[in-house]
Amino acid sequence: MFVALTVVTAVAALALAAWCGWAAHRDQPTKDWHFIGMAVVSVLALVQLVIGVVQLARGEKPEQGTTIFVAYLIGAFACIPAAGFMSLAERTRWGSVTVAAGGVVLAVLEVRLYDIWGG
Repeated sequence: MFVALTVVTAVAALALAAWCGWAAHRDQPTKDWHFIGMAVVSVLALVQLVIGVVQLARGEKPEQGTTIFVAYLIGAFACIPAAGFMSLAERTRWGSVTVAAGGVVLAVLEVRLYDIWGG
């Protein structure tokens, strides 16, 4: 697995979580610029998904199993878009809290992906 991309994705997810957490603290819903941040983090997760699939196609194997690795890759990719859609349904500060929680979850998934690959 590409370790630098995993670290960058986790840090970006935590930055998004802090940013949306600050918005929630200020009693604000998610705004357009939060969705731009979500898009950036989602693109990083998509790149990681593609790299992971390519590595598997080349014959490289994760230490803890291919099935669980692919499941975590898909979960990591879907985490922020799901939180973003949920924040659209809740146009209060709780929408910002939802995205902040999604960012924290993505950072934890990144750590777990690193462990599954054999880091």
